[in-house]
Amino acid sequence: MPNDPQANYAELHCLTNFSFLRAASHPEEQIQRAAELGYQALAITDECSIAGVVRAWRQRERLSLNIKLIIGSEFYIDGHNLVLLARNELGYQQLCRLITRARRRSEKGEYCVYLKDLSAKLLSDCLCLYTLPRLGSDLSTLQHLKHQFPTRLWLLAENSLDNGAASYMSRITDCAAMHKLPIVASSQPLMHIPSRKLLHDCLTAIKANKSIEQVRHLLKPNAENHLRSRKKLSRLYPKDWLEQTMVIANQCTFELNSICYNYPKDTLPGQYSAEEYLALLVKQGAQKRFGKNVSSDILSTINKELALIKLKQYEHYFLTVYDIVRFAKSQGILCQGRGSAANSIVCYCLGITEVNPQEASLLFERFISESRNDPPDIDVDFEHERREEVIQYLYQKYGRKRAALAATVITYRRKSAMRDVAKALGMNIEQLDQKIANYGWRYRGSNWIDQIVNDGLGLSSFQLDTFKYVLSEIKGFPRHLSQHVGGFILTEGFVSDLVPIENASMKDRTVIQWDKDDLEALNLMKVDILALGMLSAVRKSFDYIRDVYKQPIRIQDIPRDDPDVFKMIQKADTVGVFQIESRAQMNMLPRLKPACYYDLVIQVAIVRPGPIHGDMVHPFLKRRMGIEAVEYPKPELKEVLERTLGIPIFQEQIIKLAMVAADFSADEANDLRKSMASWKKSGHISALRGKLTDKMLTNGYPEDYVERINRQIEGFGEYGFPESHAAGFALIAYISCWLKYHYPAAFCCALLNSLPMGFYSASQLVQDARRHNVIVLPVSINHSQWDSHLEGDSGDIALRLGLRRIKGLSERAGLSLLLYRPPQGYRSLNQLEKVPGLTASDLDALASADALAEIAGHRYQARWKTAALSMQQDLLLEAFNDDGTLLDAPDDFENIVEDHNSTGLSLGKHVLKLLREKSILPLTPTADQLLELALEQQKKRHKDRTDKIKIPIVVSGLITNRQMPKTLPALHF
Repeated sequence: MPNDPQANYAELHCLTNFSFLRAASHPEEQIQRAAELGYQALAITDECSIAGVVRAWRQRERLSLNIKLIIGSEFYIDGHNLVLLARNELGYQQLCRLITRARRRSEKGEYCVYLKDLSAKLLSDCLCLYTLPRLGSDLSTLQHLKHQFPTRLWLLAENSLDNGAASYMSRITDCAAMHKLPIVASSQPLMHIPSRKLLHDCLTAIKANKSIEQVRHLLKPNAENHLRSRKKLSRLYPKDWLEQTMVIANQCTFELNSICYNYPKDTLPGQYSAEEYLALLVKQGAQKRFGKNVSSDILSTINKELALIKLKQYEHYFLTVYDIVRFAKSQGILCQGRGSAANSIVCYCLGITEVNPQEASLLFERFISESRNDPPDIDVDFEHERREEVIQYLYQKYGRKRAALAATVITYRRKSAMRDVAKALGMNIEQLDQKIANYGWRYRGSNWIDQIVNDGLGLSSFQLDTFKYVLSEIKGFPRHLSQHVGGFILTEGFVSDLVPIENASMKDRTVIQWDKDDLEALNLMKVDILALGMLSAVRKSFDYIRDVYKQPIRIQDIPRDDPDVFKMIQKADTVGVFQIESRAQMNMLPRLKPACYYDLVIQVAIVRPGPIHGDMVHPFLKRRMGIEAVEYPKPELKEVLERTLGIPIFQEQIIKLAMVAADFSADEANDLRKSMASWKKSGHISALRGKLTDKMLTNGYPEDYVERINRQIEGFGEYGFPESHAAGFALIAYISCWLKYHYPAAFCCALLNSLPMGFYSASQLVQDARRHNVIVLPVSINHSQWDSHLEGDSGDIALRLGLRRIKGLSERAGLSLLLYRPPQGYRSLNQLEKVPGLTASDLDALASADALAEIAGHRYQARWKTAALSMQQDLLLEAFNDDGTLLDAPDDFENIVEDHNSTGLSLGKHVLKLLREKSILPLTPTADQLLELALEQQKKRHKDRTDKIKIPIVVSGLITNRQMPKTLPALHF
């Protein structure tokens, strides 16, 4: 760096786009630009937040930038603006605590700081930079700050070169002389380069929820709030003001990676060390899993995993997850662990997962190794209806100060960006919304903006260029912080000593200001407490099987190799099951023909954008069917790809492939894993992609193979599946299939009572159950419970729809009907008038659903009678005769309409069958005739020795759901 006075500058008041909608540059852009300009230090000082500092720190570490990163925050107190900077680790903790207090006493997205919060005792190791207000008195605030920060207070001089800037600078000089305070210079950069001014104007308009024209008074008058060159700074500010930036920067010695995280020790009995207690639990679990005489191979694996856990000091992590699972099981909450570290013999013995890693060929070293310093990863799925019990258990056990949810940074994606930018630019939102609604977004390329605005939207050329420019810049910008789906950070000390906590929008929830990637970067432990609807359905199925069929059953009791279940799976008879129920999965099942558990692991992972985008699906199928030989581009890849026939299917294989084929180091491979979601982007990701490509080509791999690997990584960024997660999901998929095959009535009942979840509607689930010979009975005022339930004994079971299926019937009214239902059932409509809480609208809902058929006739008659019933007085109750028939019964078509409007499904004839019976539909083949037609066409092609014969087939059907996946080309043999 040049040895001149201009080089000695630190920017101490820099905002990023994590001061949501206030700044127009990413933290990474700010620190990289500051380093390019030769700054000695940069302070990231987002408003009452440190949400962006990890991103800046990661960029500095990644690019080895020669610049100090200072952590601070900006606050507004009664119209006064100041910046606090952390001088050391204690100062960082004090800053985090202040932000936590300010955020916790306010609604989500807001904060409140009082002058009393700015005390010497609470902020003894923070430095304070005060901005004089342009208007109004500053005396009382300044006197308070001087008293609390006697040697740690500066006046902040920010010359934005606007009207009045010269007089404002003079005022700062006079105030400093009067109060004997030093002055420090700053540009208050809101953008890293001045060309972001237009984007900043748009952000200002979006924040105000108005157009730019309506907020002209709020816009910055120029683009001076950017990172200025040192030469320009030396012209704007006196030398001593610039030197003060270094005086402050030299006092700030805290480094973000010095944060010391300690695992919580609450789960540890006093007489044991963490190592001893974990070993004891694993030993007990091994005997339960494998019997008292555990084989030497398993013991060897256990000892190897425990030794690695000890080396990495992860004992408390595994004990914490074990305690969470133990609590859930004690409450009868079904759960299943998955993820990297979850697929280990240790976790299998601890009961965290039901997946035996030996069955899935999962090796512990893929997830925890000496070369990787990432914290272990265990996701635990709980019943979606009871996950809140687990969350509240954690809050009760650790307290609000030691437990908080990780954040999720909600960023601008294409749709949200288009709407907000269009409004800011004053465009016609209704016209744009219509285009957005009709546009297929998935798998679109880089020209998506041009495809949306292909007709110009009535804009001038300048307006169109502006729209496109702002869209390209704002995409990926943080919009706000939301709560993670279940990632908990649990600490031995206070969470707020590590990162600030703020209120979530949901009641009784608090979140930290960092997301999962930030936590991972600083090696902080996160436990994912996730919700899975299928686990609720499985647990309810077990309950019905125990209560109705008198056969108690657990997950571990279900055989994993039932041939009948796999035959059902191979026929794609998987409506309603977990993971393999979509149309794409159904299309794959008869071709892949899963015959064992590990086949399901592959099945779960292969129908994903990663393998599809990388053209890996068809080669795998051909090799599995024996049509194509199993080959490897080079012999060294055999170990990596052997279990998937030479085709990379899982994320772990791609990462290992990079290490073997492209000479990636362990750190680079780990970087690749983290970077998959942004594989198309430039910058550091582009460098990784370039190295992968160049090294593979240099090492003799074919160019087309290298390109396929790159496309697959790109697809994984959208939605790829690691093998560790696929193994956990495959088990639940098999369990759901086993239940569907052996107990279809119980399984369908459980699905109905667990909605909304899964891929199919209640109507489709019921139709499928009836195709499997399940008797489904309608909603009844006298026989239905609130939930759907099973009727009869184990030899003759029927599924009765519950009152909850009736649209418009309140839960309070439904439960009241059950509570006051006579032992012999309701015998007349008159009895319903005495049911507390039952309103006229509830009666109408019951009538529309045909639930009153037993006591009031068909639904039209029941609706008529309930309308009259609501007007009766006590004196006339006995005189009212509801036996008369006043209206004609609805026909089949009317019943179907009423059924779907009231319960979302119909037990009558299918509407297409009715249309065919009345000759309203043309003669088209039914679904079960299509296969026969296809076989006939295939025979004709074979006979004529041609593949050019195409017989068009017209079909009729109902659209039940819409999908827009990338289409797989047909597989020909």
